[in-house]
Amino acid sequence: MKILYVASESTPFAASGGLADVIGSLPAALKNQNPEDDIRVIMPLYGTMDAAWREKLTFLTSRTVALNWRNQYCGVFSAVYRNVTYYFIDNEYYFKRGALYGEFDDGERFAFFCRAVVELLPDLDFFPDVLHAHDWQAALAVIYLKRKYGFMEGYSSIRTVFTIHNIQYQGKFGLDSLSDVFDLMPSDHEIVEYGGCINLMKGAIICADKVTTVSPTYAEEILSPKFSHGLDPILKMFKGKLSGILNGIDRDYYSPSKNTELPASFHVNKMAGKAVCKAELQRSVGLPVDPDKPVVAMITRLVDSKGLDLLTLAADDLLQENVQLILLGKGDFYYEDYFWHLAERHPENCRVLLRFDQTLAKQIYAGADIFLMPSRTEPCGLAQMICSRYGTVPVIHETGGLYDSIKDAGCEGGGNGYTFASYSAWDMLCALRNALNCYADKAAWKKLVRRVMLTDFSWDVSAGKYTELYRSI
Repeated sequence: MKILYVASESTPFAASGGLADVIGSLPAALKNQNPEDDIRVIMPLYGTMDAAWREKLTFLTSRTVALNWRNQYCGVFSAVYRNVTYYFIDNEYYFKRGALYGEFDDGERFAFFCRAVVELLPDLDFFPDVLHAHDWQAALAVIYLKRKYGFMEGYSSIRTVFTIHNIQYQGKFGLDSLSDVFDLMPSDHEIVEYGGCINLMKGAIICADKVTTVSPTYAEEILSPKFSHGLDPILKMFKGKLSGILNGIDRDYYSPSKNTELPASFHVNKMAGKAVCKAELQRSVGLPVDPDKPVVAMITRLVDSKGLDLLTLAADDLLQENVQLILLGKGDFYYEDYFWHLAERHPENCRVLLRFDQTLAKQIYAGADIFLMPSRTEPCGLAQMICSRYGTVPVIHETGGLYDSIKDAGCEGGGNGYTFASYSAWDMLCALRNALNCYADKAAWKKLVRRVMLTDFSWDVSAGKYTELYRSI
């Protein structure tokens, strides 16, 4: 098979979240399982790309891409990463920005990207069997294929998959942009109009041959108004082509035995290095170095959906325990202000680091004992998988992919973390106390940590399910 992934970001080239991890690892996992398949990825060439990678790019071709009255330069570069060819769409006007998203013209930027993807297929001499688009930024690639190119030679046999990574972000724009920005016809209005505006995710759901999301539970949850952000009527209408496949992680990239950014390496059969990582983490953030005091960590965007409202209610009570709390992230001013003052109230056992720092994040994953993820909603979540790889026990709210990946242990249970079902601060605190009680029993904790580290969160199973899905269409 020939598979083309269309996405707005991918590690190691440009990343803002879990989508980048998926696009940087899933194609390679599929290639490993099916070496005979031709798997490629296409994404924008951002100005934020690291200079070391930019120097490795190979220029392939250029052309003009039309978007209604606009005629814009489009260059194409390529690089090979983990045996997968990555293409990069170059246009400095659209993509040489300080951030990947959040620009006033995001609709136009990603309309250009999607139009370029479809128009470039003949130039690349690559008509895929399956085009797999991810999130609203790539939705127009599916819509254009269906509405504009499906009757043309080479394009008619392409099948499409559209993946929803987070249904909260749907690509909504004013109706006046139908023709001017997106170069769609009046006959396309009914495909993309929803709730009085253009909704690109809705259009892709209708046009795609298959729709997936990033965990089986989330696929069920988004059929409910509680989780769908208004799209449940459309998803129910097309429920027959909706499925959920749990994400995985790159086990080599998140390996405590191979990570050179850690103060010491360790693995499941030789854990001494984790104690070194814990001591260095405590020292580096200015907490007392105490091997017997459990470190509870969070690495998160500071927004409501991450369960921070629960933590604001329970944090002072938690910090009365024999525990240290480390929080890393940025986000809403309200939460930044609250947690900054929380650390001021508890200087002896709380540190709040209001920034994004990938190196520090890995050091926290490796040095912490317990990782807290009380998300109100979580399509899949990767942090619970990453922390498990580093022997840090997750405590999660039972929702979406968190529920699919973490099962409650109890001190002598067979699970791989601690969970709470009801979205309440009290239940979250009880789950944390269960983890702390187990931590006090060193023999039981050692068994739990080993079980957590041996949980298989690789892409192997999920990649096989994607292969089945592609072959089915």
